[in-house]
Amino acid sequence: MVIVFIFAAHIIFAGYIFYKKLKTESFSSAAINVAFITLIFSVGWPISTLIVKVFLEPEGFGKFVDRDTVSLLLLTLLEYFFYKFYYSDIKKTIPNGTER
Repeated sequence: MVIVFIFAAHIIFAGYIFYKKLKTESFSSAAINVAFITLIFSVGWPISTLIVKVFLEPEGFGKFVDRDTVSLLLLTLLEYFFYKFYYSDIKKTIPNGTER
């Protein structure tokens, strides 16, 4: 169940970035950003799995948090800090039209 939430969070994030880049730049820029997010996820998951394999058994911490879930959580945490830096130029707008 945790894995489904992590995948859904990545899909929602990719959709959000696609929407923001489409609105501010172009379709090709938005598509390239989604491809970049997909590439980081696709390459990062095996790397985080290799790291977690060293420290955990396949059972992990129980039924819902096995080794794959821990590797996805590690990947998501690392991606959070990377994307926070990489997409720092995307500003949030508040209802009256000003930017934060």
